[in-house]
Amino acid sequence: MNAARLAFDDVTCARGGRLLFEGLSFALGPGDGALVTGPNGAGKSSLIRVAAGLLPPAGGRVEAQGARALLSETAALDPELTVVQALDFWARLDGQRAAVAAALIAVGLETLGEVPVRLLSTGQRRRAALARVVAGAAPVWLLDEPANGLDADSVALLEAVIETHRAAGGIVLVATHLPVRVARAITVTLEAPQ
Repeated sequence: MNAARLAFDDVTCARGGRLLFEGLSFALGPGDGALVTGPNGAGKSSLIRVAAGLLPPAGGRVEAQGARALLSETAALDPELTVVQALDFWARLDGQRAAVAAALIAVGLETLGEVPVRLLSTGQRRRAALARVVAGAAPVWLLDEPANGLDADSVALLEAVIETHRAAGGIVLVATHLPVRVARAITVTLEAPQ
């Protein structure tokens, strides 16, 4: 993970003809974290999509080194499969099949591996989606509202998983309107568009 890097250089983002943010610059290297905050509609999710390469910036440049893993609002897990089967689908694509069991332990779902995804609670589905990110072994994590639907214990678990990833040299970019502790993180505050 030592080659991991994510940098925004004077990035501008517009959606639907609306300017969300402009001139945004920051750089993250191995072990770094950034916390993106701001009101609803300020562009937090759009910033994550720009970082993921799913939305081109309207201006500026994004530099990313190392694979990126995205946790978005949707879990991207087949609801008819068991948790293990759904995670295994993604792990095969990432070449990380052996990582699924450890990822389930990391997010506290090891006893629910044989339960269909559709039967999980909202918080359990969110943790299963986080397990998909963990199992993928990408050095750059892009987490969009990762605490949505989580109780206090699960938020603490999320924070621990983030710190473990960073301690191993990973990068984490977290966009949230809920309190999530990301130690020694830079803060990127977006304002409501005018």
